[in-house]
Order: sequence, then C-alpha cells, then structure tokens
Amino acid sequence: MSVMKRVRDITAATLNDRLERSEDPVRLIDQFLMSTKHEIVESEKLYQQVLMHANQLKNQVLQAESMRDKREQQALLALKADEEHVAKMALQEKMIHEEKAAQYGELYEQSKSTIIELEEQLNLLKTEYQTVYDKRQYYVARMENIRIQQRMNQRTHAYGSNTIPRMFNRLEDRVSDLELETRSLRDIKRMGQDMMYQAGTQIQGVLDRELDRLKQKLENDRKE
Repeated sequence: MSVMKRVRDITAATLNDRLERSEDPVRLIDQFLMSTKHEIVESEKLYQQVLMHANQLKNQVLQAESMRDKREQQALLALKADEEHVAKMALQEKMIHEEKAAQYGELYEQSKSTIIELEEQLNLLKTEYQTVYDKRQYYVARMENIRIQQRMNQRTHAYGSNTIPRMFNRLEDRVSDLELETRSLRDIKRMGQDMMYQAGTQIQGVLDRELDRLKQKLENDRKE
C-alpha cells in the first residue's frame, strides 16, 4: 500500500468521524473536497512527469539495445575479415551497451510499476472525490429541508395554529352583532309603522262616527 493511499484512507476515516459531530457538514465536506481536488491536480502532474521519465528510460533502453546489436554485427564482420583484435573491441563495447540496456530496462520496468500505481491512486482519488461530492449534494438537500422547516415553524409560531379559527370566530361575532342590530332597527321601524296604522285606524273610526252623528242630526232636523 502506498503512502498516498494510507494518507487518503486516514483522511476519509477522519472525515466520517467528524461528519457525525459536525453542525455544518456541508462546510466540512467542502474543505475535504478542496483538499482532495488539490491532491488530484498534484497527482496528475506527477503522473505526467513519470510518463515522461518512463519514455526517456525506454529510449535509453532502445538506444543501448541498438548499439549492442550494432557492435555484435561489427564483431562478426571483423571475424570474417580475420581481424580478431577489432572483433574483441567490438564485443567489449557490445557488453557495455548490453549492461546499459539491462540497467535502463530495470529502471523502465520500475517506472511502469510506478505508472500503474499512480493510475490506481488517481482513480481512487477521483472516485473518492465523486463519492464525497454526491454526499455533499445529499447533505445540501437535507440542510435545505431543515431551513424550510425552520421557516415554517417560525410562521406557525408567529400566527399560531388556531389563528384562522379565532379570526373567523371574531368575524362571526361581528357579523352576528350587525345582524342583531339590523333586526332591532327593522323591528323598531315595523313597530312605528304598526302604531301609525293603528292610530290612523282609530282616527278614521272617530271621523266615521262623527260623520254618522252629523248625518243623524240632519235627519232629525228635517223631521222637525
């Protein structure tokens, strides 16, 4: 296990523990995401450097192998020409390039292992970043639900759960008072009209009686 992976595992575990105690998990997650993003950028730079170094090592191996093969061919040509001394010199240089190719080949294999490890670590970092980012969105949604509920609670506290019934009770009382007042005025007016009618009827009766009395008096005067 690489040093980077051990650090990342500890960081992720620490994040989980701190989230359980945090009052603002979104802020804590943002800090973690920022740190992880920085590590991803730095790891990608290192990855590119390792790739470049690996290519350089590969070129060194290819060059050494090419010189090795070339010196071997020269040694063969020298032997065919009965120039044994020249053949030995070519073989000595061949051995030098052969050793160089082996040395650079070993370094190249090590660099390939480093590339594979860095790729795994980068994938781990990116997967972890995405996982934590998704968790952040979940917490953002939960925090928004809490804020909405808090605002609803404030409104409920301000107005009270029985505000509307009390409001309509007061309105009902007011309307009932107005209706009672209206009925009272109507009854008073009706009573006045009845009294006027009764008074008029009484007066009319008196007038009729007076008229009958006068008619009777005239009749009596004619008889005399």
